[in-house]
Amino acid sequence: MTNNLPNILALDFDGVICDGLIEYFQIAWRSYCQIWKPAETKPDPDLALSFYRVRPAIESGWEMPLLIRALLTGITQEQILREWPEIVPHLLTENNLKAQSVGAMLDGLRDNWIAEDLPGWLSLHRFYPGIADRLQSLQESAVKVAIVTTKEGRFVRELLQLAGVQIPSELIFGKEYNKPKHQILREFLAASGKDATIWFVEDRLKTLLSVKQQPDLSQVRLFLADWGYNTLAERESMAQNPPVQLLSLSQFAGDFGDWLPD
Repeated sequence: MTNNLPNILALDFDGVICDGLIEYFQIAWRSYCQIWKPAETKPDPDLALSFYRVRPAIESGWEMPLLIRALLTGITQEQILREWPEIVPHLLTENNLKAQSVGAMLDGLRDNWIAEDLPGWLSLHRFYPGIADRLQSLQESAVKVAIVTTKEGRFVRELLQLAGVQIPSELIFGKEYNKPKHQILREFLAASGKDATIWFVEDRLKTLLSVKQQPDLSQVRLFLADWGYNTLAERESMAQNPPVQLLSLSQFAGDFGDWLPD
């Protein structure tokens, strides 16, 4: 293993390994119905398509019902993508909601769904093409794969098992850690020893930039997954963020040397 290649590959889950957009919309709609109790409980198909387009705006899963509320109350997709951090507190105040209670309700609905119909819930997730094979092949290499995600670790383990991918539980850092990803990377790097070389793949540019801003994590190489939940504007901005490299799905499936610029 040469010095400029990783011996630890840290990956986000949703938007890098797994596409859960269909499940996101379904659980968001169930949560929306619980909060706002619409007369029509079957969503318009166009609403799902709009939700998929603006999903990159979301930072935490509890925001998803609010995203539907924004769309149904006339806030444009352009506004959502540009101003979501300002829109969220307004929606909470306007509807007398608390982020923690919305999140607890969404998690509870998801837990009930999983308890009642685990196969149905799992079936709404898709691993991106070639990802499962690549992850499984890395289990037989010198590269240690870790998952750093805001999704609950138990869900990640269920989905990995379904896809036939074996990653040790101690290398899955989920929502239950309740720490920013840069802090998890910091602790993981410290525990891995001074010679560890980490590459981190994430689909949220904001998260990557938060890592970039940590002086003690300057040796972590950062990649934005161009197949994940991000926007064209964010992908085009890579020219202004040279420490963050844009990564394609075909590059991910190939040798690590192919990830790097010529």
